[in-house]
Amino acid sequence: MGKIVLRLDRVMADRKMSLKELSEAVGVSNVNLSKMKTGKISAIRFSTLVAICEALDCQPGDILEYERDAD
Repeated sequence: MGKIVLRLDRVMADRKMSLKELSEAVGVSNVNLSKMKTGKISAIRFSTLVAICEALDCQPGDILEYERDAD
C-alpha cells in the first residue's frame, strides 16, 4: 500500500514563508506545523488544510502527494 506524503516544506520554501509566519496566519502551533512539515502526522483536519492553502495561496494537491510502494 502506498502513502500520502506532505510537501508543506517545499510549498513554504516556494512562497518564502517561515514556519512562524505560517503558524500565525493559520492559527496552528509551531510544533504541530513542524510535525506536518516533517511528515510526522497521520491525519490533518480539512479546516487546517483549508487555512494552509489560503495562507500559501495553493491547492491541496500542491501539499499532498501520493507515493506508491516500490515493488
